[in-house]
This record gives sequence, structure tokens and C-alpha cells, in this order.
Amino acid sequence: MNKRLTAGLFWVMGAAYVGVLIWADRGSDAAEALRQASLALPVLGAMSFAALGVRYLRWHWLLVHAGHRCKAGYGFLAYLSGFAYTLTPGKVGELVRLRYLGPMGVPPHVVISAFFYERALDLLVVLSLASLAVHDSKALGPAIAFVAIVLLLLLACMRHPRPLVALQTRWERAGWHRLAGWLSALREGLTHTACWMTWRHLLVSFGLGLVAWGLTSAAFVFLLQYLEIVLPWPAALSMYPLSMLAGAASMLPGGIGSTEVALVALLMQRGVSLQLAAVAAVTIRLATLWLATIFGFAAMLVFGWLEARAAPTAPRPTAGPRGS
Repeated sequence: MNKRLTAGLFWVMGAAYVGVLIWADRGSDAAEALRQASLALPVLGAMSFAALGVRYLRWHWLLVHAGHRCKAGYGFLAYLSGFAYTLTPGKVGELVRLRYLGPMGVPPHVVISAFFYERALDLLVVLSLASLAVHDSKALGPAIAFVAIVLLLLLACMRHPRPLVALQTRWERAGWHRLAGWLSALREGLTHTACWMTWRHLLVSFGLGLVAWGLTSAAFVFLLQYLEIVLPWPAALSMYPLSMLAGAASMLPGGIGSTEVALVALLMQRGVSLQLAAVAAVTIRLATLWLATIFGFAAMLVFGWLEARAAPTAPRPTAGPRGS
């Protein structure tokens, strides 16, 4: 994804969020909610960063068990860099990690494999958290159907790659060599996930994912308490995961708009006012999605600085002897 396009989308959506907050500020109750939400942002940001750290531990564990060990600091920066492009359908822009993990000796198909493995486990984890509100079958039913379709599609591509091979051959004959190369890397990545299809890898990956997304859900519960929105804890813990699934199903970049709308609708079903629900939805997205995007850009800036520092400098030309 183009950097300028991503940065432009970042600023446009940031302006839209500010607009929502200004609209919500029309009422005295919403003004107090905005003040409370701003006070909660440091704690929410810390919990969000901790969740990213746990997700990186899972990523690092998968790479190590695939035979590729990276330095923890560089590996964490490479992992964070992917979030700079998380505002893409299916978050495929996170594969920018290929650029930074390649020099560390991690092959492209392993990075792609870990990406899809993570996405699949995250869907199961988020669905498990969303199911805490099992009484709301109207919202949970479509979520289960969406997760099942995505997982079955990934499993079919992993177990039966022949259609991908046939499509790759067709693209090569048509002269679309670059697309065929990407399809080949995708096919290798999907088939490589078989190395982690053991009960040990599945349970550890699921457990770490549950801790990470549990922290994110707990951050939303903390925000609700800060805003004095009283809800049963299972419902409160499940709301953000359920809205995230709605955002993923929309296939909009980062689930922008659809996640917020779903979260506002879930809160309003519990008797929360529209303005207060909008404040809660915008605040939690600022502390999760948008903070992760900022971390991603920061990691890319650090890599750019390291690359510039490591680049050999051209020797300065020496002055010739002066004439008499």
C-alpha cells in the first residue's frame, strides 16, 4: 500500500473522528464523557501496547519453531512495522514485514505463513470472546458464519493448492509474471502452515492470542467503567470483539466505520445514549487501531534511520596539489 495513501487515509479518518467528538460534545453529559475518556487514554494505550507485545511473543514463538530466530529488538520492530499498513482489507498490508524480516534470514513464505496462521487463530480467539454474549444470537450467528467461511477457505487452500497452481500457470502464460510470483508465495505460505498444525502449536498460539485480545477487551471494559456505563461484565467483555468481527466481515480497510457503527449499535441496545456510545467507540479505536498504526509508522522510521546509518558514506574528494 502506498505510504502517501496510507498517511492520507490516516489524516482523513483522524479528522472524521475529531468531527464525531465535536458533534458528541454538544451535550453536557457528552462533554463530561469526553473529559473522562481523555483521562483514560494513557491506561488504554498501555494495555493496547501490552497486547501487541503478547502478540509478538506468539509471532516470535512461531518463527523459532519454524527454524528462524531473530534478535528480539529487531524482530519486535519488524512486527510493529506491519501495523503501519493495517488499514488494508484483511490487513494484508501487514506483509510489509517481508522487507525487514528478509535481511534477518526469514524467507517470504514463512512470513506469509505466520501472517495467515495468526489471522486464523485471531478469528477463533475473537469469536470465543464475542460468544460471551451468547444470548444475542442475532449478532453472534452471522459472526460464527463469517469465521467458519474464512477458516474453511484457508483450510481448503492449504490442503488443496492445485487450483492455485493452475491459476499461477495461467497467469504466467498470460505474461503476468509478477502476479504469478505473488500467487506462488501465497501458495507456499499457506502450505507451510502445516508445520504449526499440531495440538501444541495450536493451544499455545490460541492461549497467547486469548491473553492479547483479552487485554484489548479488558481495556474496553475499563473504558466503560471510566465513563460510568454499567453493564454485566460478560456483555461488556464481548462487545468490542463482536464489533471487530463485524468490521472484518465488511472488508473495509481496518474495519473503519463498520466496527464503530457495530459497537455503537451494541451499546445502544443496552440503553446507552447515542452520543455516549459514540465517545466510547471512538476512544477505544483511538487507543487500539490508531495507536497501533502510529507504532507501525514509528517502527518504519526507526528502520529507515538504521538503514541510513548503516549505508556506506562516499569518501570526500581530496583537493589536488595547488599550483604555484
